[in-house]
Amino acid sequence: MSYGQLGFDPRYPSIGDLKKKAKKRIPKFAFDYLEGGCNEEVNLSKNERDFHDVEMMPQYLQNYAGVDISAELFGHRYDAPFGISPIGLQGLMWPNASEILAKAAVKHNVPFILSTVGTSSIERIAEVTSGKFWFQLYHPAKTEMRDDILQRLKDVECPVLVVLVDVPSFGFRYREIKAGLSMPPKMNIRNVFQSAIRPQWSFETLTTGIPEFATLKKYMEKGLDMGQLGQFMNASFDKRVDMNKISAIRDKWKGKLVLKGIVSDQDTEKAIALGADGIIVSNHGGRQIDAGESSIRSLGNLSGKYKDKITVMMDGGIRSGPDIARAIASGAEFTFMGRPFMYGAAALGKQGGDHTIGLFKAQFKQAMEQLCCETIAGLPGTLIKYK
Repeated sequence: MSYGQLGFDPRYPSIGDLKKKAKKRIPKFAFDYLEGGCNEEVNLSKNERDFHDVEMMPQYLQNYAGVDISAELFGHRYDAPFGISPIGLQGLMWPNASEILAKAAVKHNVPFILSTVGTSSIERIAEVTSGKFWFQLYHPAKTEMRDDILQRLKDVECPVLVVLVDVPSFGFRYREIKAGLSMPPKMNIRNVFQSAIRPQWSFETLTTGIPEFATLKKYMEKGLDMGQLGQFMNASFDKRVDMNKISAIRDKWKGKLVLKGIVSDQDTEKAIALGADGIIVSNHGGRQIDAGESSIRSLGNLSGKYKDKITVMMDGGIRSGPDIARAIASGAEFTFMGRPFMYGAAALGKQGGDHTIGLFKAQFKQAMEQLCCETIAGLPGTLIKYK
């Protein structure tokens, strides 16, 4: 078998390989921002570790006509059942990462979600994707900003709005505090040195420009210094999202509405009552509450109860094609990954998005073939148990 023909660089056949390469290519402060969780990072570790407890049973002797890894979601047939999660400050980890990943997502027909605090604007991502992107909203404190962002999304015909609900306060992240990367990022002497010993990252950053909150730029006064920018960010967003705020968005937004960060029965029931089209079961990549459970555990608790009432997706801890299979077997209709795609962009630059998507597709297809599942609908039937 020629692995190079499967759509990825055979020098980096795993997400772990991309992670090692990325760590060597970007400054330590940028890697720590990407990699870190909150507090002692227990939940960050559980997100990945608990996937290993999900076991599946192949059925080798049944009739088998081949594999179709595509998935239907919100009226669109995607080429694979996974997409790219929103990550803030993507351009800090690798210059122009948002556009690199958005372009790759369109090429491979999988969804890309742009964050409100991303480093490319709504309009630019709409341009490079022909409007085929999703948008994650940090809820603005001012109605005028909220409505203007929604109008900008309507103007570019963005089909899916994802409202983030799991940031009632900023996570206590030791790595970011030590690096001076609490929002907004600050460049101290140590960080300048770390940049200097990563010359390619520095050159690309100088060529592309210092990363900024591109979508929010129109709402900022010109010439804000770093302290003023921090004050702007704190004053501009409601950290806590409640039913009234979601209801107001539902009234104005006629596209698909997804709530991200749902982990409990109570919030799932409220999402259904509010008329949301879907939820993304997620603990924010282990970056918000260290005492919480892993995303795959939350998914297992929720999917069986609510999958007939709302579209249930998940994010957090997926690092391989078999992990995607485990998530779908556990009840997810679709999956999303953040860090793996940033590892890809940081490791391989402009080729990183293509490589990482191709890698996940190849790994997931092999897992499907080994389990003898012709479509993803067969995966729940292979689930054995959680240890």
